Amino acid sequence: MKPISALWLVAALAAGCATAAEPLTVAKDDTTIKVSRGSKPLLEYRCASVPFKPYVSQMWTPNGIQVLRDSPHDHKHHHGLMFAIAADGTDFWSEKALNGKQLGRSLDGPTATANGAGFTQHLDWVATNGTVVLREQRSVFVHDAQEHGATLLTWRSQLSPGPNLEVVKLTGATYFGLGARFVQDMDQGGEFVNASGQPGDIVRAEWRLVAAKWCAYSAGVNGAPVTIVMLDNPKNPRHPARMFTISKPFAYLSATLNLWKEPMELKRGSELVLRYGFAVCDGRLSADRIEQLYERWLALRGPSK
Repeated sequence: MKPISALWLVAALAAGCATAAEPLTVAKDDTTIKVSRGSKPLLEYRCASVPFKPYVSQMWTPNGIQVLRDSPHDHKHHHGLMFAIAADGTDFWSEKALNGKQLGRSLDGPTATANGAGFTQHLDWVATNGTVVLREQRSVFVHDAQEHGATLLTWRSQLSPGPNLEVVKLTGATYFGLGARFVQDMDQGGEFVNASGQPGDIVRAEWRLVAAKWCAYSAGVNGAPVTIVMLDNPKNPRHPARMFTISKPFAYLSATLNLWKEPMELKRGSELVLRYGFAVCDGRLSADRIEQLYERWLALRGPSK
């Protein structure tokens, strides 16, 4: 019998582990949707009993490191991974008396398939006077893909004007869009990188905006390195996204449409469809590995990507 090489054995074991990987499962209660792999949680989404908007409250790397922070004391309106902009003068990002709310109308799913697990939530964006300014069909899909040591989702938001509105003007601050706040450990000692390789424009102090198809942030959690990646689909309007980053006094990352400089009009009968990827990864990923992850994400099947 020929001796088995160490390299072949490692490859065989890796293949065996991949084959034996448990499928994704979903569970739902009155307020929360959870996606797991076996006994390991991957994602938690708050679909109800939220102050102003539903959001991804927790997300774990494949090795079990939770990276999102929900409603920190310095910015109570920062909720993990969340999506909001301003519409017809109503701010849906902040959470004060004059701000609008994203109210759930219905929920499709959650369901698990061979490709992953996800759900679609139908939302009314309601101003304080009761006007439904926008209607959103929001799909969140966790892909069954463990390449690059990543937990990977696709976030798809389909926006249309509220009933009886002829046109809705979309605006916002520099950071309005799909934004993520990280656990406190990640506020210090981290590093942002993006597909353009450029530092971006300084908006204010440590605030920057850069046009890039992806932007990543690497830092440590309890001494373990992790990388967070925001991905912009080429089908999105104004691609590449304007990636907004904050490095001090806390870390923040948001994919934006640059609405603060270029407002957008959404007319009756039309739709704005936005597709983003979001990955949480074990280790510090190089730019080359992030580019591979980006290309892999574009090739995956998801919620009408």
